[in-house]
Amino acid sequence: MFLQVNGAPTYCYTGGKPFDAAKPTVVFIHGVLNDHSVWILQSRYLAHHGWNVLALDLPGHCKSEGEAPASVEAAADFIAALLDAAGVRTAALVGHSWGSLIALEAAARLKERVSHLVLVGTAYPMKVSPALIDAALHAPEKGLQMINVFSRSTLAAPPSALGPGTWVYGSSLALGRRVLRSNAQVNVFHRGFVACDSYTGGEAAIAAITCPVLFLLGGLDQMTQAKAAQPLIQAAQASGKAVSTVTLPVGHHQMTETPDATLFAIRDFLAC
Repeated sequence: MFLQVNGAPTYCYTGGKPFDAAKPTVVFIHGVLNDHSVWILQSRYLAHHGWNVLALDLPGHCKSEGEAPASVEAAADFIAALLDAAGVRTAALVGHSWGSLIALEAAARLKERVSHLVLVGTAYPMKVSPALIDAALHAPEKGLQMINVFSRSTLAAPPSALGPGTWVYGSSLALGRRVLRSNAQVNVFHRGFVACDSYTGGEAAIAAITCPVLFLLGGLDQMTQAKAAQPLIQAAQASGKAVSTVTLPVGHHQMTETPDATLFAIRDFLAC
């Protein structure tokens, strides 16, 4: 469905169920050069098991119009505006990679309006290699191939991901190309990476959140290594937050490389 957010249509996939603001709501936030489709299994399952789902395309990405966010903070403001536009008072936020920083910052700003926070493939600081930032700007096809090599621990998705025999590397390349070409005005590849690299509010944000938090990490992740999430985990624990950590034996795209385990970790956490 489409919502008018900040004067622009925003696409939100609802998992095949009509949106009902009276239900408990979970918002899925994608990372750089992704869209709502990376959450296909998780969003559909929750939508058919009592949850209201909003798996969005960020502004300036694929089906959503508006200005592509140039910072984590701007994207977090967008999430607040999205909840207002949907008429949702309280929601759980689930974010992957760049989306995890957006979810974190939004949770810090929204306080009690966020019931649960799930950070998938997160790190802080989320520094990006200068070579990758340069490739994203000057040679995006090369950069896209680089991140897909670094992100993957398998080339064959489980049947529950995108269908039997799916080539996750090739499908991810195709998705990245489609997202990049969906915005003729802005290089969302470069803009997203710079936003990740520039974000400095993680420690303050984790101290400010008021909800429980799940860190869902990849033990073989070369993009956001599991050890790079430790500063956030330790800061959350030090401030007395309810913290859960799940580390899966996969790379940076937990949603397709281990879709069932990723779903079950999110499902069980949201049930708490």
